[in-house]
Amino acid sequence: MAVHKDDFVERYPVRVRFVMIGVVLFVVFVFYIFPRFMGERTVLEQTIDEVVETVDIPPTQQFEAPPPPSRPSIPVESEDEDIAEDITIEETDLESFDWEAPPPPPEEGPTIRFIPYDEPPEPIGGYSAIQRNVRYPDIAQEAGIEGTVIVQAFVDDNGRVQETVILKGIPNTGLDEAASDAIRRTRFKPAKQRDRPVGVWISIPVNFRLKN
Repeated sequence: MAVHKDDFVERYPVRVRFVMIGVVLFVVFVFYIFPRFMGERTVLEQTIDEVVETVDIPPTQQFEAPPPPSRPSIPVESEDEDIAEDITIEETDLESFDWEAPPPPPEEGPTIRFIPYDEPPEPIGGYSAIQRNVRYPDIAQEAGIEGTVIVQAFVDDNGRVQETVILKGIPNTGLDEAASDAIRRTRFKPAKQRDRPVGVWISIPVNFRLKN
């Protein structure tokens, strides 16, 4: 059977369509079957391990709060007691009150200015010269009074006693006055400050002893 040229031309588009459909089906078949056949299709499964760390929490200690302070009590007027409104306070008689006089202030001792020196003054003839000038009071001898009187004396740069003060004495016996007189009658070697005579204050004890 002969095929005419006109029939081939008319059937050519239909044939081309069948061929294209066949090629597409073949390509789809190859892409679907080929991965399974080669064993290259793998499924990756990722597993996530969750680690939970447990921590022991100590029990919370609860402290009891102190109770609130009590409210101050409000004074309430009493209805039972009758208070007289015409209460008067008696006047205090200050004239008949016995006032105690305050004690007298303590007597302050003499204020003596200290003068520095290198060599102290010394009585000429030693301290026995002072004892030789002592005149024992008669009233003290008759009463048999003995003791030591300490005199603060100012010896000037010429060796003369210009002033005396009783530091420790025996009052009302005449011994204080006798000790001051004995020191005033005694001549001294003046004190020296850098080889220069100066007037200074010194303490001199005077002993009073009765002879048996």
